[in-house]
Amino acid sequence: MELTNWLEKRVRLSPKRTALVFDGKQETFSEIYDAVQKVAGQLAYFGVRDGMFVALLGKNDRDTFLMIHALQQLGAKTVFLNNRLTATEMGYQIRDARVERCLYAADFADVMANAAGDVRAVAFTEVMMAESSGVTQAVSQFAMETVASIMYTSGTTGKPKGVMQTFGNHWWSATGSMLNLGLQEGDTWLCAVPIFHISGLSILMRSVIYGIPVYLEEHFDAKRVDQFLRSGEVTIISVVTTMVQRLLDTYTKSYHPKFRCMLLGGGPASKTILESCFAKGIPLIQSFGMTETASQIVTLPPEDALQKIGASGKPLFPAEVKISDQDEILLKGPNITAGYLHNEATTQAAFDADGWFKTGDMGYIDEDGFLFVLERRSDLIISGGENIYPSEIEHILIAHPNIKEAAVIGIANDRWGEVPVAFIVASTTISGENIQQFCEQHLAKYKIPHSFYFLDKLPKTASQKVQRHQLKKLL
Repeated sequence: MELTNWLEKRVRLSPKRTALVFDGKQETFSEIYDAVQKVAGQLAYFGVRDGMFVALLGKNDRDTFLMIHALQQLGAKTVFLNNRLTATEMGYQIRDARVERCLYAADFADVMANAAGDVRAVAFTEVMMAESSGVTQAVSQFAMETVASIMYTSGTTGKPKGVMQTFGNHWWSATGSMLNLGLQEGDTWLCAVPIFHISGLSILMRSVIYGIPVYLEEHFDAKRVDQFLRSGEVTIISVVTTMVQRLLDTYTKSYHPKFRCMLLGGGPASKTILESCFAKGIPLIQSFGMTETASQIVTLPPEDALQKIGASGKPLFPAEVKISDQDEILLKGPNITAGYLHNEATTQAAFDADGWFKTGDMGYIDEDGFLFVLERRSDLIISGGENIYPSEIEHILIAHPNIKEAAVIGIANDRWGEVPVAFIVASTTISGENIQQFCEQHLAKYKIPHSFYFLDKLPKTASQKVQRHQLKKLL
């Protein structure tokens, strides 16, 4: 099935509606379309073409916003790079995705110089100053099965894998969300979550599909967001738990009646946070989703939020959820990834014989049909909305010449929800400071363990698997 070019269709339907509000400036869909077409022509000058894999390293700003839409207009497949990663981590993703061009914001020139390798890297500023190639013919159709975006997520093997998100995935994600939350006249969506994550990119896609403005914020500033929510300008915002906590700390008086949804993802909120939100009349709505599901796939209907504290909700239309015999959460629906880029074996292993996607998360469905997530993978750490796999950190630690074995677990943290800590079996005497410096060379800051504990040996099962629950007992 093919869909019309979304941005072109939106301009024909509602050219005068506001599309983007950034840094105090409002732009209509018509104005954004003209700007995007110009950037598309400039990108074509640098050889960007239909079907090409292009890495994008940007921020939550207008330039990155335009680049995302321009790449779609040209039919390129955008590989989103997390700007918090190290050059080593980015370099792996660039090579694994077989990227042919890298586009980057000026702030990341140094890291891109080390990450791009032999791939041609072009700064946003260079693109914006270039002459248009004159090749501005946009793709006329967005085929449902065509890959629109690739986002890398870490795996239990320690090697990140590229999640392919099709136009169909984005379309059905937007449709399912609308059928659950509704769409009202005057709706606006505030995006202070990273647009290199699916939580942020999905807002950009919904903006074009729904015809509503994105209020794009470069950083999350609790006081500034609080003003937006009290002014009536914003009706919906996507958040993670740490953002909710900071908003609660900032909260002084009720939000505007037009503000109707604070959509929570990136891990569950504590009962204390939920009850505090409900007491203040904050319309917090929990959800469950993954990079592989193109954002939320299970969400609490607004009318059930108070009665089902702790539940993730029900699957969005037309997705389905069930629990396997091993209590694993299985999903099926048109917003689920087509698979992992250049990785057929991992793709096949991610689905059961009947086509259900295996999340690796444990949970149950209550008598009313609501999903409760018991564990976000037994070893997964969710820190400030970021997924951290212990094995990825462990692979780095055991590369240290003085470390024989390492195991990483997550511990509760008031600010971030969870943070990683590491248990080390060293071959010779070594300091935590030395290991910290080693990690800083190879890991993004949020992945670096907050503490290092030294043991003579790690607790293991008979099959030599590390018993992480025993490590938690040690603490």
